[in-house]
Amino acid sequence: MTSRTRHAFFTILLVFGIAAAHPASAQLADVDRDGIRTTIQNQIAAFQRDDGDAAYGYAAPIIQGLFPSVDAFMAMVRSGYQPVYRPKSVVFGEAVLTPQGPTQRVFVTGPDGKNWVAIYSLEQQPDGSWKISGCTLVEDEGSVA
Repeated sequence: MTSRTRHAFFTILLVFGIAAAHPASAQLADVDRDGIRTTIQNQIAAFQRDDGDAAYGYAAPIIQGLFPSVDAFMAMVRSGYQPVYRPKSVVFGEAVLTPQGPTQRVFVTGPDGKNWVAIYSLEQQPDGSWKISGCTLVEDEGSVA
């Protein structure tokens, strides 16, 4: 193997190694990160204003299908999502692109003072906007929002 061939071979290995270590699917464009964050911030702000219509508008069609009215949606949020419905504090964490779509970690302190990680899943709509397709709350004993 000549020096030039060896160099080309190792360059190819290096490129593929970097690509494997940092898959393109795990990257979100800055514009997507901003849109995702804005969507979540706006929904939380709507919850805090008791603006059910606005909050419901940030829910993805799949969520609106499960809760076909604003009242049903807001009842679900009030009963099961107090930390995002009435947060004392909100701190945005990492946004990543998973095989199922983008997720955003949000550290919240609920109205009772407990810390939570809200893991939001989102889907991009045909018009380019982002809608929230799910939120999982996990109690977080190690962080303060």
